[in-house]
Amino acid sequence: MKSFKALLYISTIMGIVMTTSCSDDDPIIENEEELITTVIYRMSPVGGGSDVEFQFSDPDGDGGEAPRISSEALAANTAYTGSLIFLDESGEETEDITEEIEEEDEEHQVFFVVTGNSLQISYNDMDEDGNPIGLSTTVNTSDAGTGNLTIILRHEPVKTNSGVADGDPTNAEGETDIEVTFNYTVE
Repeated sequence: MKSFKALLYISTIMGIVMTTSCSDDDPIIENEEELITTVIYRMSPVGGGSDVEFQFSDPDGDGGEAPRISSEALAANTAYTGSLIFLDESGEETEDITEEIEEEDEEHQVFFVVTGNSLQISYNDMDEDGNPIGLSTTVNTSDAGTGNLTIILRHEPVKTNSGVADGDPTNAEGETDIEVTFNYTVE
């Protein structure tokens, strides 16, 4: 009888262990957000010439030291091909977040909010559904002027909402991975 009770006790304990270790309620982390410490917006003149870069760098992330933000002047009445690079430079090795955005293009969109009348940006790249991504752009300048350019990387935007495909983040929903504002000058 003692061996039956011992067997019953062991069976009960094993059942509890098996039930708790194989629970369907265990969280599954599908897409952990990445830290983005650096944004580089490189613009190459279509007819040739020197590249222009806007850079944001905050290697220690939020808090700590203030981020470094720089921008170079753009030439008036010029077309540029723009490319965006997102990096995580917080660790020993630099991680290129741009590759992840390209792989998960349906889950990301970059928005370009421009103030001033001297700069216009349009999308050159699309996801598999024909919706814009924003890693590759065309930048057109007009006459000399100044303004602000805010670059917003949105995770899981609703790309079919009103205005989103045209680059308006107002109805995009989703979560902002990073938002950076640059001062620009066209001369």
